Amino acid sequence: MVATQDAVFGELTEEGPNYRAVGWKGAVVLMLKTQIGLGVLSIPEVFDVLGLIPGVICLVAIAICTSWSGYIVGVFKVRHPDVYGLDDVGRKILGRFGYESFGIAFALFCIFVAGSGILGIATDLNALSSHGACTAIFVAVAAVVGFSLGSIQTLGRISWLAWVGTISILVSILILTVSVGVQDRPSAAPLEGEFKSNYKLFGSPDAAGAFAALSSIVFAYAGVPAYFNIVSEMRDPRDFTKSLIYCQTIMSAVYIAIGVVVYYYCGSYVASPALGSAGPLMKKVCYGIALPGLIVSTTMYIHFAAKYFFIRFLRGTSHLARNTKIHWMTWFGCTGSVAGIAYIIASAIPVFGGLVSLVGALLGTLICFQPMGGMWLYDHWNKPRSAKWMLMVFWCFFIIISGTFLMVSGTYGSVVGIIDSYNKSGGSAAWSCADNSNSS
Repeated sequence: MVATQDAVFGELTEEGPNYRAVGWKGAVVLMLKTQIGLGVLSIPEVFDVLGLIPGVICLVAIAICTSWSGYIVGVFKVRHPDVYGLDDVGRKILGRFGYESFGIAFALFCIFVAGSGILGIATDLNALSSHGACTAIFVAVAAVVGFSLGSIQTLGRISWLAWVGTISILVSILILTVSVGVQDRPSAAPLEGEFKSNYKLFGSPDAAGAFAALSSIVFAYAGVPAYFNIVSEMRDPRDFTKSLIYCQTIMSAVYIAIGVVVYYYCGSYVASPALGSAGPLMKKVCYGIALPGLIVSTTMYIHFAAKYFFIRFLRGTSHLARNTKIHWMTWFGCTGSVAGIAYIIASAIPVFGGLVSLVGALLGTLICFQPMGGMWLYDHWNKPRSAKWMLMVFWCFFIIISGTFLMVSGTYGSVVGIIDSYNKSGGSAAWSCADNSNSS
């Protein structure tokens, strides 16, 4: 029996799951699927709020910041092999307070994203079936599927699903992009008269709208903390930087290309999510092709949150990396609980879109910016002072301060959006049967 020792999982043998099976290509597709979901389809609406030029500039700036954050994740893991997730980082930097707060923030963020994914699957099924069943039934079905696939033990085995999910969402948004370019007018535009896109190079949003738009961009890049899970399950974590470069380059190119083209042709008549922008028929086509991508996104975030609790409960015991009864009971208990909470969130909370935006602004920004600046300072604060050191210290404080600003301002914008939604519609009903795909 061949055994290897891992600083997180302990002794890995053939009698248990192989938690170190992800290659660099698998890491690329896992990171892409962690990031690219229907979040990309909010980018055209962001450009409508900010204007095309400021929107692209803001997107590139946030891409640079989050790419650096991702790079620091890989470097920190290599330097500290005992780190598996953001909670371990918090323990090193801030002790028990950091361990609890970073871990809970990451778990809550993943659970709310999983809830968003469950609702997205229900929306997809509504669009495909022309509301063929009660939406509450579709939400329950989505939760069961998310639990089933999220219970796959290792990211190495999930990586093949990530290939399917990434390809499906990319093909879907490519079809959408082509469709809005060749059609006469977007589906939300007036049916009579000549249509001309009213896209704006520069927008004039109020403060709340601008902050909410920036939060949407951050949310589209908010998979960075999950990179810890991915690099920790790579065969060679030193290959992580190569995977990161491929991922961030592909993802940013997709975001800019899709956002610019869809907004250029649709203007303010772009739907959100944008899959409904090309009319009823193409809406069904795009949603049908995107369905595997939505399922895989939900699967991964259920898995990430469950793995956080699983490792916390069993770390340091022989059950973590062996197929014992306690191992399986704990694992299914974690995945079932996460999927159940995500289902309740997706079903029960009114103004769900606004609430997810709020959690993205409050928790997504918190775990994408500030910890990474702290990680570099933790490793280098006592190093010899030099011009490069001073420049990096300035950069880290810029990351921490800008992340805090985006967190506070984005939270403000999201709260204003929730209040406006309640004032207009009074919120949405819990466990509703109503068709939730018409707004798309």
